[in-house]
Amino acid sequence: MACNSWRRGGFFKSLLPVLLTQWSLVSAQVAEIEKASNESLLWGPYRPNLYFGVRPRIPKSLMGGLLWTRVEDHTVQHTFRHTCEQHELDGYGWDEYDVRSGGRQTIHDPANHIDITTEFIKFPGGEHGGSWGARIKGTPREDASPDLKTTVIWYNTLEGLGSLVAEGDIEETGTEGDVVLKGQTVELGSFELKITEGKGDHPQTGHPSYNDKPLDRTLVYSGQVPDDALWQTKAVLFAQLKSEIDLLLPKYGEEDPPPPAQVYTIRHQPGRGNIHLIQKVFEGAFEFDILFSSGSAPTLVTSADLTEQIKSVTSGFSTRFTEIFKPQAPFLKEQYEEFSKSLFSNLIGGIGYFYGDSRVDRSYDPAYEEDNEGFWEDAAEARGRNTAEFEGPSELFTSIPSRPFFPRGFLWDEGFHLLPVIDWDVDLTLDIIKSWFSLMDEDGWIAREQILGAEARSKVPAEFQVQYPHYANPPTLFMVITAFLDKLDAIKKDSSNQQVLSEKSYFMQLANREAALQYLRTLYPLLKRHYFWFRKTQAGDIKSYERDAFSTKEGYRWRGRTPQHILTSGLDDYPRAQPPHPGELHLDLISWVGMMTKSIRRVAVYLDETDDAAEFARYEEAIVHNIDDLHWSESHQAHCDATIDDYEENKLVCHKGYISLFPFLTGLVDKDSKKLGAILDLIADEDHLWTDFGLRSLSKSSEFYHTEEDYWRGPIWMNMNYLAVQQLLTIAQQKGPHQSRATKLYTALRKNLVNTVYESWKETGFAWEQYNPETGKGQRTQHFTGWTSLVVKIMSMPDLEGTGRGRDEL
Repeated sequence: MACNSWRRGGFFKSLLPVLLTQWSLVSAQVAEIEKASNESLLWGPYRPNLYFGVRPRIPKSLMGGLLWTRVEDHTVQHTFRHTCEQHELDGYGWDEYDVRSGGRQTIHDPANHIDITTEFIKFPGGEHGGSWGARIKGTPREDASPDLKTTVIWYNTLEGLGSLVAEGDIEETGTEGDVVLKGQTVELGSFELKITEGKGDHPQTGHPSYNDKPLDRTLVYSGQVPDDALWQTKAVLFAQLKSEIDLLLPKYGEEDPPPPAQVYTIRHQPGRGNIHLIQKVFEGAFEFDILFSSGSAPTLVTSADLTEQIKSVTSGFSTRFTEIFKPQAPFLKEQYEEFSKSLFSNLIGGIGYFYGDSRVDRSYDPAYEEDNEGFWEDAAEARGRNTAEFEGPSELFTSIPSRPFFPRGFLWDEGFHLLPVIDWDVDLTLDIIKSWFSLMDEDGWIAREQILGAEARSKVPAEFQVQYPHYANPPTLFMVITAFLDKLDAIKKDSSNQQVLSEKSYFMQLANREAALQYLRTLYPLLKRHYFWFRKTQAGDIKSYERDAFSTKEGYRWRGRTPQHILTSGLDDYPRAQPPHPGELHLDLISWVGMMTKSIRRVAVYLDETDDAAEFARYEEAIVHNIDDLHWSESHQAHCDATIDDYEENKLVCHKGYISLFPFLTGLVDKDSKKLGAILDLIADEDHLWTDFGLRSLSKSSEFYHTEEDYWRGPIWMNMNYLAVQQLLTIAQQKGPHQSRATKLYTALRKNLVNTVYESWKETGFAWEQYNPETGKGQRTQHFTGWTSLVVKIMSMPDLEGTGRGRDEL
């Protein structure tokens, strides 16, 4: 009977209700996890392009921001602070920050003679993401005048449907006490915003105009502007100030003009509108709060609540940070912990939510072929026709490389950004990865630079705004997927992991294995689509040039090449073959594809996709073979790019530097590889890559060292150095012929990198985009708290000092 029942499918029919019940339970658990995560992540300082700006992860909704300037003379147009700008401040950024609870930011403004502190805190509860509070403090700097006068403006805007009303009487000369805004939207429900009266003295100008606008009151201007102009708050403010000045000056004439603190004030006009400017004028130190209370929360937030929660968040962050990222020897001094906390807080505090349309040129399909010898000229001509169209709108939740210079999403940067973040908050990391993959088109393309909306475009030159669907970027998000699988493996080995069990708000998808697998099942089709898009669009030509290799398919070439650049590779101006040729094969690209293949194969194994796993294993084997067959130069003892010479024959082009290390950096060189010794030689050679500050991007002996743009032609970059330290550690922790030497190199390089970033941070107050290989000084983009923050992970790596010997024997 049992056998017959099995054949008729009765056995499976009997199991079906059980399977459906289990599936339903898993789906419910996943939905609950996503809901809880979304609620705790709804609000944040998700406008990282501003010194302080708050918004929810909702496309068109309520937003807020801060502006300030000193008002002691008539130069305010140059000293009004709003958007982050390079070389404007002595330093700024988050000292402590957690995206789920909040933190503290300090801003040092020498031109305005004031230091600003912004504290942002979340209050969970209710159905609409909870409530939040922000405390704004101003402290005059040592060089400030005793009666320093500062104008501070908090504003709120509302895009889309809903209402926002500032309470108050338009006939009054200003608001005494707190300012209250009442609002309502579909997504947020009803809410209240309170800007407290705060603490601090106010100027008593003694001028007759003071009677019209006493500066000990708060001025509120409510207006209506087009939605697409709401992000230009500073321009709206300046227009409002000018209209008031035009009324004020004729009234008193040039002989008795009001003082600057009185001149630069807005009209008091509270009411209904989609933009509300709230202005306070202080003399000396000041403090006030912005309190957002959701209508679905049990109680309104008070300043006392904010004070109490600030203490809790600050102490909680410090304790948790020490547990996760505790610097290891020799970085045990207190200042290293402060430094490490600052870098990580600025990385995670740079997470933003972006929404808007983007410019895409799909006009020359299938442009990825680029198969004639003048392909870059054809591409330039096509770009000149300006056939880009607006697509979207789209939304993206992402961290950013730099608040003043790169306040938007960059695909290859983001993988590096998330490597420290996943140690802190797995669920946040998975949410960001999902956001990026949701941008994928039906072919599998994700634009390498996400410039969403007019506000984002305002920071990007027009020639760099357009994205092309055959242009790739290093697939670093696959590194983060690998890190997630490593954590799942660790939990499976030790299911009693106390941190995961006690901090489920950060690790829900580690604590619940079925939820983790469900996440991977949902993501897997997108990973595959992107992977095969990559293989197709970036394929190189092996067959046409009779190249001798293990596989006739595993060779790759970046599209978007010009004689001077391969922007798509990320290593923009790194020397390549000249002139460009459609038969080129790029070493870094085949290495990235190899890393991506290893990662997606592991996902396939996790999901029991056995046929896929076997297919990816074949690709991986072929890639590893072809890296040596197509790219190894015996004469140079290094891996190199390949091209085609004047006789239509294969030719290796060897510019020693980061490119030469790529198979090693991406984990494709085994500890027993016969090539590993030469790779370690190149790393350790001071005439090539080694410096006391980190590994140079290009050999010191290269004819191209420090030439032209000198972007990737010598300077030290932390993302590539992180990969080098990571791989050296891997070799150092395994028995093999190069274990001892890898240990010495790892120990010395780790010290050098941390000290380079630390010393520059201590001197300037900033992390930098790159570092000078001769001096170790930070250079290029300031406040580059993207992948430079990887030094936090480097500091927390194990100290192997006792297992190796000194620098002299590298």
